[in-house]
Amino acid sequence: MKYRSVGKSGLKVSEIAVGSWMTDLTGGEKAQIAEQTIRLAYEKGINFFDCADAYSGGEAERFLGRVLKSYPRSSYVVSSKVFFPIGRDVNERGLSRKHIFENMERTLKNMQLDYVDLYYCHRFDPSTPMEETLRALSDLVSQGKILYYGVSEEWSATRLTEAQKIINEYHLYPMTALQPQYHMMDRYIEHEIIETCEKYGIGITPFSPLAQGLLTGKYKKGCPYPEGSRATHQADKQINHLLTEENLNKVEKLSKIAQELGISMSVLALAWILRKPIISSVITGASKPSQLENNIAASGFQIPDDAMRKIEQILGFHKFERHVG
Repeated sequence: MKYRSVGKSGLKVSEIAVGSWMTDLTGGEKAQIAEQTIRLAYEKGINFFDCADAYSGGEAERFLGRVLKSYPRSSYVVSSKVFFPIGRDVNERGLSRKHIFENMERTLKNMQLDYVDLYYCHRFDPSTPMEETLRALSDLVSQGKILYYGVSEEWSATRLTEAQKIINEYHLYPMTALQPQYHMMDRYIEHEIIETCEKYGIGITPFSPLAQGLLTGKYKKGCPYPEGSRATHQADKQINHLLTEENLNKVEKLSKIAQELGISMSVLALAWILRKPIISSVITGASKPSQLENNIAASGFQIPDDAMRKIEQILGFHKFERHVG
């Protein structure tokens, strides 16, 4: 396993991380498989585990805390998030100082921890002044309850720049990480956000690097969805919206490149993201150990230049630029 720094900080995380967004904890057998997956990840050198207060109503935090408790605290990095409602009260949501402080205590209790390594704003909160949010996060760093903080995909390049001005003006602890969605089929952060993160030393830890399963190659044109896959049961149908003929055609062509390189489609997709030094780690989901084993193979894999050129031709991405005259 290879490791990278998170932005300009000294924090080192594994190139492959394990996220808890889609961890299925319903039933003893599924929870046991989830625990086996986390323990295998640790044994294979993964030291970064991502979670959130909103996942499974807090049960994901409690589960991850129980599993990681058997390992030395210095040997792993754990992250969580704040924003979504955790109750019915008007103040049990958002990014107010009150909710951030109260939710931090809830997360620490759930995970049986004295501190969280990395704490993200799960979304942007237009109802709370940015200064209030950033001061609260910086104060949590001062108190030792979080070591670093970051924000989510809804913080645009403009918002990141505004945040940096507030941080500089009030001499707050710096923002360390951004967690956006980023994969071969969704490259919006390449328009402005990557350059902004490079400018301010903010590391990027993308989620959904496999486009919720599209980039595993298991969905094929003209074939029924694989039994038990997200496309057959995911409530919000996010994956179904990605399963367009255009995207499936691209994956079919990309799969041939992966075959020529002797790797899986998943490894190709993850290694493609890791091609950029600003990427600190890719947050992957794994419902069973075999999926995790496959993802781990992407760490350290370098895609040859000729293959990269073919990939870019298939993807057909063009960075937005507006020319006048």
